[in-house]
Amino acid sequence: MIDDGAGTAAAGAGDKARAADNKGTGERNGGDLVVETLEALGAKTVFGIPGQHALGLFDAMGRGNLHFVSSRVENNSAFAADGYSRATGEVGVLFLSTGPGALTSLAGLQEAYATGVPMVVVASQIPLEGLGARRKGMLHQLDDQKASAANVTKSQRLIQHASGIPSAIQDAWTEAISSPQGPVWLEIPQNVLLDPIMVPPVEDALAEAADNPPRVELVREAVKWLSTAERPAIIAGGGTRRGRAEKSLLSIAEKLRAPVICTPGGNGAFPWNHELSLQSWIEDRYMTDVLEDADVVVVIGSSLGEVTSNYFTFEPRGRIIQIDAEPRVLESNRPGLGIRADAGQALAALDEALDAALAGGRKASPTWRGVSPEDLVKESLAKVKARLESQDLAKELKFMADIREAVPADMQTFWDMTISSYWAWSCWDARQGQFHSAQGAGGLGFGYPAAIGGAVGLETVGKPGRVLAVSGDGSAMYSISELATAKQHNVPVTWLIVDDGGYGILREYMVGAFGKATATELARPDFVKLAEAFGVPATRVAPEDVGDALKAGFAADGPNVVVVETLLKMFAPTHAED
Repeated sequence: MIDDGAGTAAAGAGDKARAADNKGTGERNGGDLVVETLEALGAKTVFGIPGQHALGLFDAMGRGNLHFVSSRVENNSAFAADGYSRATGEVGVLFLSTGPGALTSLAGLQEAYATGVPMVVVASQIPLEGLGARRKGMLHQLDDQKASAANVTKSQRLIQHASGIPSAIQDAWTEAISSPQGPVWLEIPQNVLLDPIMVPPVEDALAEAADNPPRVELVREAVKWLSTAERPAIIAGGGTRRGRAEKSLLSIAEKLRAPVICTPGGNGAFPWNHELSLQSWIEDRYMTDVLEDADVVVVIGSSLGEVTSNYFTFEPRGRIIQIDAEPRVLESNRPGLGIRADAGQALAALDEALDAALAGGRKASPTWRGVSPEDLVKESLAKVKARLESQDLAKELKFMADIREAVPADMQTFWDMTISSYWAWSCWDARQGQFHSAQGAGGLGFGYPAAIGGAVGLETVGKPGRVLAVSGDGSAMYSISELATAKQHNVPVTWLIVDDGGYGILREYMVGAFGKATATELARPDFVKLAEAFGVPATRVAPEDVGDALKAGFAADGPNVVVVETLLKMFAPTHAED
C-alpha cells in the first residue's frame, strides 16, 4: 500500500467535517479556493514541489483533503501527473513554483500534450506588481511565464484576482477533458494566493467534456467507401484509446472483416490475438505492404507520422479515411477524407451507420488478391516472425518474452525511450493491462516517474497499485532522484533498468550511419547500491533470470529495482525493401 510519507493520504469523514468548519470560520486565501475547487471537481491527488511563491497553495492543502506527492524534480512531477491520468482515466493535477520550477516541467508537459493526456497545471507567479514589461528584479521573474508553456499546453491563463479562481479552474478542467484532451496551464500570483479573501467556500463545480461528434455527411461518405471496399484495413492510433473507442473498433473491424494494426500509442486498442489483428508491427515492411495494398485505410487517432508511416515510406495506393479530434492532424501527411471528431463518438456513429448500410449483407466478401483477410493476417505475422528469427536476435526475443510472461495480465507498464521499449512498441501484448510509453514527444525520463504516478492513481481509485517501469541506464539517470519519492510514499513500482553502458539506440544508429559512435558511452553508478542507498531493495541479475527477478519484485511490498546488465540490439531496419 502507498503510504503518504508527509502525513495522511485521505481524511476520514470526521476530518472532512472539521476541515469544512475551518474553511467557514478561519481566515481563508486564494490558495483555499484552488484546493476547494479542485476537490469539488473530483481531484484526489496532486503532484509537484513546493516553492516560495506557491506557499499559499501548500498552506491551503493542509486545510483540505488532497493527497500530495512530492517529487524531486519538476519534470518528473509532470511525468507523474501524466502517469496518474493514463492509469486512471482521471485528470492529473500538477502544482509548480514560479520561474525555474515552472520551466523545468516543460519537457514532461510536452509528452502529455503530444499524447493527449488531460492535466490541470497550476503554477505560481510573482506578485501582481511585478508583472508586465517591468524588470523589478524579483526572484524567479520571467518576462512572460505562461508564454513559455504555449508550445506544450492547450491554453494558458493568468488569474489576477481571487474571485476568478474557481471559474478559471473549472474552465481549465473542462478544456483538459475535452477532445483533443491535453494539459491546461493556469498561473496565480503570489499575493493572489496569500491575501485574505471574501469569497465563500466552493461548494460545487461542474466540468463536462465538450461534445465533439463527427459531421453526418462525412460519416455517410465514409460508410459509402467502406461498404464497397474489397480490401479495407484499419490503423488504430493513440486517439482510439483516449476516446475509449475499443468496443466500436472491434465491432467495425468484424463487420468489415478488416485487418487492424495498432500504433505504439494505440497498443491495446484491439485484441492482440484476434484473427484480424496485425498486432503492433507497424514498423515492419510486411505490414506496410498490407496497408499499401488496402483500397480503403481507416486511420483513427494518428497523424500517420514518423513511426506509423514506417519512417515516411508508407505509400498507400487506396483511399484514406482519417479520424482525429485535433483538426491540425487531418491530412497533415496524406490526403484523405478527414473527419474531425472524438474517436469514441466517431466510431460509434460509423458503427451504427454501417449496421444500416450492411443490413442486407455485403455484396461480396472481402478478399485480398484471392486470400481471405484472416489468412492474410496469419501470413503477414508469420513473415514477420520468420524475418526476426533469421536475424541474430535470440537473446532479445527471449528477454522480451520472459518479461511478458512474468508480468501479470492486468498489470500496467510504463516504458522509457530505450531499446527494450522500442521492441515493446512492436511486440508487447498489453492483455488486460495498459501499455504506456513516451513515444508522443520522445523525451527521456518518462518511465519511472510516470509509473509512480500510475501506481499512486491506481491505489487512489481502489485498484491494485503494482506497476512495472522499464528504463535504460541513460534514461534512468533522468529520474533516479525519484527513488526518494517512491521510498517516501512506499509506492509499489518495480523498476527494471537495462544497463548497456550508454545511449544504446544512439550508439546503434551512429555505428550504422558512420561506422563508429561518438558521445554515446556513459559513466554510470552501481544502480543496485544506489537504490539501496535510498532504502529501496534492488537486485542485479543475468538476462536469462529477468523473469524470476520481476516476479519476486511484483510479490514484494513497496518499491524495488531489478538491474540487468546486457547489450540488446534492435531488429534490423525493415522500412527499406529487402
